[in-house]
Amino acid sequence: MIEARSERGSDYVGDAMTAIARLIRDKDLRPGDRLPAEAALSKELQVSRTVVREALRSLAALHLVRLGAGKRPTVSELENDAFSLTIEHGVVTEQIDIQQIYDARRTIEGRTSALAALRRTEAEARAIRAHAQAMRDDFDRPERVMEHDIAFHLAIAHASRNPVFALIIGAFGGVTRQTWPIGWKSRASDEERQAMNALHMDIAEAIAAGDPKTAAHLMGEHFDQSIKALLHAGLV
Repeated sequence: MIEARSERGSDYVGDAMTAIARLIRDKDLRPGDRLPAEAALSKELQVSRTVVREALRSLAALHLVRLGAGKRPTVSELENDAFSLTIEHGVVTEQIDIQQIYDARRTIEGRTSALAALRRTEAEARAIRAHAQAMRDDFDRPERVMEHDIAFHLAIAHASRNPVFALIIGAFGGVTRQTWPIGWKSRASDEERQAMNALHMDIAEAIAAGDPKTAAHLMGEHFDQSIKALLHAGLV
């Protein structure tokens, strides 16, 4: 139940959101499980259905619950969309800069590559290598190289067996799609671009070989080169 006060209070919907999130925890609900209907939530929380509806919409915008027409709300699976919007908002409003993002990624992805080398399955190792190979094969189509590059890093994050890392790396995708073409073009020659692709294959091979130290070292080298390319382009 929400503490009684006028529903005109600016925090009323926020309180309802907190109460619904607590209900999910207390009832031990899991992704895909259904929440009570609006009417039941309204009665349980002792607020109007309008407040409940707005609270559910806000939770859906954060990808914490999923809404469907004529259906009861369900608990969402983890998604990176909300965090991605936060990062992009930070960049657009100049609260975060690109170098800070790449510094964070360098630290995080050194760890994910090391963990992936220790924890990946054979299927995951093949998928990581396949993305690196596709970057080579699609060399003349930079937009496809970019998508394989993004998928390569996300596959490593998933192979680390830490869903927090996968959420974070996935959330960087929006910013990466803005900066990657600049970094690609700022490299001085096709040889440098091919060397970047080759470094991805080296990382993939280190992960497949179960060599965490080499994988982390190569990932750090990759980000050092990427930051250098963005510096050359004047982006950081």
